[in-house]
Amino acid sequence: MIRIRTFEADDLAAVAGLMRDLGYPSPIERLRSRMDVIERMPDYFTFVAVYEERVAGMIGIRRLFSYEDDGCVTQISLLVTKKELEGRGIGSALVRYAEQWALEQGSHVLYLTSGMRPERQRAHAFYRSAGFEATGCRFVKKIGEGKGLEQRESDYI
Repeated sequence: MIRIRTFEADDLAAVAGLMRDLGYPSPIERLRSRMDVIERMPDYFTFVAVYEERVAGMIGIRRLFSYEDDGCVTQISLLVTKKELEGRGIGSALVRYAEQWALEQGSHVLYLTSGMRPERQRAHAFYRSAGFEATGCRFVKKIGEGKGLEQRESDYI
């Protein structure tokens, strides 16, 4: 059985493992700092999937007010399942949870972005199977000398 719940500080080590599986390894201190900031942001929400009594997946979502239409939209800003547990329905459960959460918040659009690297092809197939459709492309320009994107800059190109 898969249970979805709100992220808790005690999940940090498991989340660090998930971030490593996603290709974004982070020292636990930096991840703790990042999660502290995210947890204080009123329109950011982090949920974890618990499978066989351990954190096996995570989804980060943002509630945004739309420029193009009246109302809110919901962005999945992060979705990851523990590599060795892929194919067990954890990602699907997290997406269904996000869909229900978004509807309860008054949002009728759920979207995400994903890099075009070859290693993301399986993720793209998953998104299509979950009902998402590719509708555009993303352009990113690195500005300044901030630390945010330098580690995996290629993910954004």
